[in-house]
Amino acid sequence: MASIEILDGGLGTSLQDQHGVTFDSSTPLWASHLLVSDPTTLLACQRNFINADTDVLLTATYQVSIEGFERTKTVDYPTGIPRNAIAKYLRTAIDIAEQAKGNSTAKIALSLGPYGACMIPGQEYSGKYDAEHDTEEKLFQWHLERLRLFQEADERLSERVQYVAFETLPRLDEIRAVKRAIHAAGLNVPFWVACVFPGEQAALPDGSSVEEVVTAALAEMPDQSVPWGIGINCTKIHKLNGLMRNFGEKIASAMAAGRVSTVPTLVLYPDGTNGEVYNTTTQTWEKPEGYTNDDARPWEKQLGQIVNDAGANGPFTSFLVGGCCKASHNDIRKLAEQLKSQ
Repeated sequence: MASIEILDGGLGTSLQDQHGVTFDSSTPLWASHLLVSDPTTLLACQRNFINADTDVLLTATYQVSIEGFERTKTVDYPTGIPRNAIAKYLRTAIDIAEQAKGNSTAKIALSLGPYGACMIPGQEYSGKYDAEHDTEEKLFQWHLERLRLFQEADERLSERVQYVAFETLPRLDEIRAVKRAIHAAGLNVPFWVACVFPGEQAALPDGSSVEEVVTAALAEMPDQSVPWGIGINCTKIHKLNGLMRNFGEKIASAMAAGRVSTVPTLVLYPDGTNGEVYNTTTQTWEKPEGYTNDDARPWEKQLGQIVNDAGANGPFTSFLVGGCCKASHNDIRKLAEQLKSQ
């Protein structure tokens, strides 16, 4: 029988939809802005996910970056929060996750988005980065600097978080960069790599195939750590069946050829949308003209069936399953009921 754990849902959209939080040009840290402005609301939102029977809770740090803090103006820092003042907010993120977890057995995952999530407008769906971050080496240095921010903020980081989540990666070189960064940082915590597939093709925004993703993510290299999990996030649910089969086939082939020694956990947390697409320019959710939904089943039913199929037909024996944008704590509760009753 497959092992299934439940991940939480979309933090930023839950703050908007459930708690009336507004994000705009004055909040470049997006959901992480609440570490500065409103920890109480953030705690309430994360506690909702714990109460929904979540097994793994992501910290509110997806868009944390030195650049984002520098653009964040407060009463204490009217010209922006400097690097030497960031640490307390990073500790707050873990403190709030621990408070939300309470006495539950939930684990905490340090959420780290791609460089593109910290650009304005965001480029995690395009992978089109500025010249200063457009190579593997430059991305490695950027991710390493961010990991060291967290290590400097809390010397007990590897005890307080049970996972590190590199999320919504749109580029092959960034997959290699984060594997190098966590290795160079000496952060001995299981981590996962989740990629985004925003178009209709089974490819990353940079054009890389699933086979290339699997090879880059699971290759054992002297200067890279190997992820505990690999998968897909922030992607439309109707694409998951094909992508999941593709991942399974490529990993099975790599295992048979001896290029991969252990089957990773499959991590799946698709958008909870009904066809809406996020417009990074207008910062609104828009349904494409002519969109039709061919599957009328509830989101959790669709995702539950996808996980069942993956367990029955693929090499995977363990799963981490949740939601991304627009997946609320109510959706996660229904998903947990769906998967844990099977």
